[in-house]
Amino acid sequence: MSRPLEDPGYPGNAFPLEPFDASFSLPLVHRKFQSRLWLHIVLLFLTLITTTAVGREDYAAYVSEFGRRAVTGDELGLILNGLWYSCTIIAILGAHEMGHYLLCRRHDVDATLPFFIPMLSLIGTMGAVIKIRDRFPTRRVLFDIGVAGPIAGFVVLVPALFYGLSRSYLVPSPTTGTGLSLGEPLLFHWATHLMFGSIPDGFSLNMHPMVLASWFGMLATSWNLMPFGQFDGGHLTHAMLGRSSRWISIATVLVAIGMTFISWSWLIMTIVMILMLKFLGPSHPPVINEYEPLPRSRWVVAALAAIILVICFIPAPLEPYDFGRPKADDITARSSDPRPRSSAAGSPAETTTPAAAPAASPAGSIP
Repeated sequence: MSRPLEDPGYPGNAFPLEPFDASFSLPLVHRKFQSRLWLHIVLLFLTLITTTAVGREDYAAYVSEFGRRAVTGDELGLILNGLWYSCTIIAILGAHEMGHYLLCRRHDVDATLPFFIPMLSLIGTMGAVIKIRDRFPTRRVLFDIGVAGPIAGFVVLVPALFYGLSRSYLVPSPTTGTGLSLGEPLLFHWATHLMFGSIPDGFSLNMHPMVLASWFGMLATSWNLMPFGQFDGGHLTHAMLGRSSRWISIATVLVAIGMTFISWSWLIMTIVMILMLKFLGPSHPPVINEYEPLPRSRWVVAALAAIILVICFIPAPLEPYDFGRPKADDITARSSDPRPRSSAAGSPAETTTPAAAPAASPAGSIP
């Protein structure tokens, strides 16, 4: 009697094992939430360097009291105090992106860890983004992921703002010089009034660098919440209104174009929105299940997001300023020289902080 392996009639011998046919193999399982950790760490480290360089200049301006005092101390001390600014702005941006990322984890939507974007500029960064690799399964999931970022960033910037104001103090206002004035959002106005009341004429608030970082956090939050395209606000409007949100995106671009006639600092953001409108279209990418109704609880959260947008919104973020000819509606300003700080007089709630160009979030990922 022959053994099975030697018997040509044995059924198992009709299916040779060599060569291996890949069509019979099991498909590889895609592992979600994979990131190149080394790249995220390198970008974070570079962003820490560039933002600390900005923070070093801002701290020097802070201790100079609008150029009234000489900046003394060693260079290492100034650099270390630059961390007040850099750590605050990284914490705000990081909280924003981690809000998106953690909700992606919760809803099993594949995404990367945050990518920080270093930049040698007056801000020190172009912000941070995450890359989402999966389609959103439902409108509820899209809403949860979209709203988590602005709320998380807002939760971090509010205490940072109040702590920075607690380290700020009043000094006599300068009367000469040029610079940039920073617009005042409602949240900033309420916080300064609560901490200092009405600032007397001829005095300005010498702001701690943490206040500047918080100001940029408010600017980034308000811009991200604008109801356009794939901005966070665009995610929310699509989750709530479906395909009708495309008309809100178009209206938002038209409003942004109008805002450029009020303040030149809207120009960059408006150009970004127009380019996104041209190449990506006005419609938000559809979710897998477009017909699932959004729970009523999410509309309550949407109202909270709208409130955050209103109190962080800045109609004229940056404007050139001549300190010899102050304007009554200007609130915050910085001298064009990074060492002395100057501000405008004539405002009942006048404050001073360094100015820098606002950072627009890159398109293609959740900013």
